[in-house]
Amino acid sequence: MTKKHNSSTCPLGLSFILMFALVIPLSRADEISEKGRDVFKKNQHSVVTVQIVVKSKFSMGGMGGQANETRQDVTGTLIDTAGLTVLSLAATDPGQMVQNMMSGSDDDSKFKIETELSDVKILLEDGTEIPAEVVLRDKDLDLAFVRPKAKITAELTPLDLTQSAKVGMLDQVIALNRLGNAAGRAYAASVERISAIVERPRLFYVPETSFTTTALGAPAFTLDGKVVGLFVMRALKGRSGGGGMMGMQAGNITGIILPADDIIKAAKQVPAPADQKKDQP
Repeated sequence: MTKKHNSSTCPLGLSFILMFALVIPLSRADEISEKGRDVFKKNQHSVVTVQIVVKSKFSMGGMGGQANETRQDVTGTLIDTAGLTVLSLAATDPGQMVQNMMSGSDDDSKFKIETELSDVKILLEDGTEIPAEVVLRDKDLDLAFVRPKAKITAELTPLDLTQSAKVGMLDQVIALNRLGNAAGRAYAASVERISAIVERPRLFYVPETSFTTTALGAPAFTLDGKVVGLFVMRALKGRSGGGGMMGMQAGNITGIILPADDIIKAAKQVPAPADQKKDQP
């Protein structure tokens, strides 16, 4: 008599295959977490909060003008021991980005905005507030550089942008950030994935749009700790007949990772501190 197998019983071989299929993703996730924690521990102190006060005045044709003042925290990355810090310009002056996008549109002459950045402070982990000032704005790259107004004695841990690497399509990167005041300005890390690579007019990476704690100004790293670049915004200027404000569709603006090499080139345009200029012949 032929012995029948219970159909509800999974053969040993199939059970092993299913277990193996489950273990591989878990092992991969554990590996990413472990590498991410190493990147976090090594580089977290290069990420700072920059507190700014933004005064803005704007008007739209036929609607009069309005003015307001806001205090906000943005994420910055230290890039030298003197405290030079790089931010996303859009995070410090979103009005300017809107103005650029409106340029050339039908409503360009109707929409005006003026912004003034004041009371800039770099906030260190121990609560130290360092008065700073904006020393360079690069609208094309969406970068702003701020520097302490006076020499500081605090020992800083800047990010070495020269230790960089390129990434490929669907690669995962680690982003470091400082959270807002409500979260105690705690350090945070996120895993992001590269969804597109743009080669022209210059190289940049487009991350996935899934919601994470990553903010503009956050640095991105490969899983082995090399610097990829900085999270910034890229916006296209408005075009005639584009419908003005209504024409600013999602396709005209996107978050990107600007490569470290571009940040290095921009940083070289930062003027020397006043005390260094005096020492020059």
